[in-house]
Amino acid sequence: MNTGKTIFAQLMDFLPAKAFRRCVERYQGDYKRQSFSCWDQYLCLAFAQLTYRESLRDIEACLRAQQTKLYHLGIRGPISRNTLANANAVRDWRIYADFAQVLIDRARVLYQQDSFGLTLKETVYALDATTIDLCLALFPWAQFRQHKGAVKLHTLLDLRGNIPTVVIITDGKVHEVNILDQLAFEAGAFYVMDRAYLNFKRLYQLQLASAFFITRAKRNSQFQRLYSQPVDRTTGVICDQVVTLKSHYPAQHYPEKLRRIRYTDPQSKQKLVFLTNNFSLPPLVVAQLYRCRWQVELFFKWIKQNLRIKKFYGTSENALKTQIWIAISIYVLVAIVKKEFGLDASLYRILQILSVTVFEKTPLVEGLSLTNYSFPLGPDCKQLILFE
Repeated sequence: MNTGKTIFAQLMDFLPAKAFRRCVERYQGDYKRQSFSCWDQYLCLAFAQLTYRESLRDIEACLRAQQTKLYHLGIRGPISRNTLANANAVRDWRIYADFAQVLIDRARVLYQQDSFGLTLKETVYALDATTIDLCLALFPWAQFRQHKGAVKLHTLLDLRGNIPTVVIITDGKVHEVNILDQLAFEAGAFYVMDRAYLNFKRLYQLQLASAFFITRAKRNSQFQRLYSQPVDRTTGVICDQVVTLKSHYPAQHYPEKLRRIRYTDPQSKQKLVFLTNNFSLPPLVVAQLYRCRWQVELFFKWIKQNLRIKKFYGTSENALKTQIWIAISIYVLVAIVKKEFGLDASLYRILQILSVTVFEKTPLVEGLSLTNYSFPLGPDCKQLILFE
């Protein structure tokens, strides 16, 4: 590794430059641009994500303070708040969405052998959405309620490595179940969802695609029990039944058999009813797979706390989607670096280290490996360990 490069430049070396240029050419992002290219825009917003910048003025001030180092960061164009704001507003957000997908495909290959707590050969996805609140006066296009704006981040998360494989950004009015119409289902894979996605007409499309779903039944759902299978009640499984839909229209939308499992959580004592079209997994494994769905909730919590996706650098729809997609690409990039170097540190710890060392000229692997920093507090005091 070239020790003359800054840590930020070394981190950006993990980005496939050719793939980025193809994404730019696909949407003519640099058409008639003499300065401040899409690559400059990406690097500025990547810097903002890594160092937790609050605004465009903040980005401008910090980068101009390091003017002599910008060339070594890879930024060639002049840094101006107005230039960056214009780029966010007019340059197609799909450039950064497609580029993030390139990184996602690379990360999935790296994490495909990882375990998520269960020994299954099949791919397991968790599907859910989170709402990002917006000021309706500043974001009038993001109508959610009468006096409230919001966008929804619909995410399909690969549980091996917690890599977001599909991200769809919509306004707050779009219901979660509609996203099933936009997904291409993978044969043999498991899709774990909550009750918001319980729509039998759409779930039947998973059945036709030879994919499996695990979700929870609603209280008003009516079923006809065909037969029951023996269960071990000491595991928390109450019953394991094969059923069909009893109501007229749901039965027309899903004419096949379903498996219904009643389960009592041993910790919360909550009684849950699961529906799935897989008849081979043990009932306890079905319950454990649904519990793994919580990983997507933790993913949403993590990115909201550690990436800049709650406060935005622009108010247009294009600027918002650009910022979110670049944030996702940074999340995946850090996951790639963690895997490539075989680091034991968490993504949170790696981001914390990067946030204060982007201008250091230390080999990247050495900088990220030094997760324990200490200094003496005095002869009678123990050392204080940071980043613990």
